[in-house]
Order: sequence, then C-alpha cells, then structure tokens
Amino acid sequence: MAAGTHAVEATDANFNDLINSDKPVLVDFWAEWCGPCKMIGPVVEQLAGEYEGKAVVAKMDVDQNSAVPAKFGIRSIPTLMIFKNGQLVDKVIGAVPKNVLEQKLQGALEPATI
Repeated sequence: MAAGTHAVEATDANFNDLINSDKPVLVDFWAEWCGPCKMIGPVVEQLAGEYEGKAVVAKMDVDQNSAVPAKFGIRSIPTLMIFKNGQLVDKVIGAVPKNVLEQKLQGALEPATI
C-alpha cells in the first residue's frame, strides 16, 4: 500500500479478525487490472480518512487472496461489502458514486432498530 493511504489491507488471513470489529467495516474487493476498481479506489481511500475512528475501511486484492472472495461468491469487481459485528449487512457491486457508499456506511453506523 502506498504511504498516506488510510485503508487497511485485508487478506484471507486477517479477514475474520477485521470484520469482527466493534465498528462497521467496509471492504473493497478489487484487482490491479480492473478499470472500475481504479476509479473507485480514491473514493474508498477518502472514506477511510473521513470515517477514521468511526468505521474500518479495508481493501482486498482478489488476485492475492482467493478464499474470502470465493466464500462470498464474488464474481464481479469492484464489490464493496459492509460488515457489522462480523455479519454482512450491505453490498454494492460496481463503481458507484461516493454518496452511495457514504449512505451505506452511515446506515451501518446507526444503531440497529429492533
């Protein structure tokens, strides 16, 4: 990861620990060769900075980590998943505007309604 980036690097090895955070976790599944991934990458980094301390933002290179993407049946990238208490609560496939991701992260930050 380049210096100055805020997103955490997610791997097959650290994934379960990562998503079992007490904060919502946004995971960007991406690959170096993927054009739309490159478009959304800077947005994910911005969110990582803006939500620092409130949420965890992570990126997983699907070429270097295959177990987790296979477990979730990821066939299209970028796929962005939001986890809360280890559970998948939201998912976006494809490059979407920043406000869409912000709304989803904001939704995960709000206390669960019973």
